Amino acid sequence: MTSSWNSFSEEEFTSAIPKCNILFTPSPDKLMWRHLKYILKDKSCLKNIINIANVCVEIGYWPSHFKTSTTIIIPKPNKVLYNFPKAFRSIVLLNTLGKLIEKVISNRLQFHVISNNFIHQSQLEGLKFKSTSNTSITLTHFIYIGWIRNLTTSILTFDISQFFSSLNHYLLTLILGKAGFDPRVVKFFSNYLVSRKMQYF
Repeated sequence: MTSSWNSFSEEEFTSAIPKCNILFTPSPDKLMWRHLKYILKDKSCLKNIINIANVCVEIGYWPSHFKTSTTIIIPKPNKVLYNFPKAFRSIVLLNTLGKLIEKVISNRLQFHVISNNFIHQSQLEGLKFKSTSNTSITLTHFIYIGWIRNLTTSILTFDISQFFSSLNHYLLTLILGKAGFDPRVVKFFSNYLVSRKMQYF
């Protein structure tokens, strides 16, 4: 079953902007969150930004301006040698307006998949109203249940490095379709994922 994708509302944008950290490093477009917060107080500016977001989804296109990122390489402190990659930390900067639209789209996607029970109950990372506390409570519960049954609990953890760059784009679009998203949303993400550019400093 495919659900409809309605136009974005003012509330979706005004509720997303206060959660943005005003102390973040300026983006490649030199626009900081405090600037955007001020701009969005103007109703005509807010309406124009909402129109940009709506058109992007409607035509299935994410502007190249928002696909270009700047990566700043910073040496980690107190390292004896700096001749290996792990001695450095990278900070990826995207254009602020694009990040705001991404936040709003992300909130809409999450609401859809949760309300349609598409996310498994054991999924705790990256969801609203979930935290590391939920993970700890769930893990503790499993351990106690194991003790009651005279079982030993083992845990296997792993980190997926470079997840975004190795993501199968075709598979993701199939998943979005299976989740019941509007075909326009599926088309949008097909374009959103490709032709990204990165520059280093």
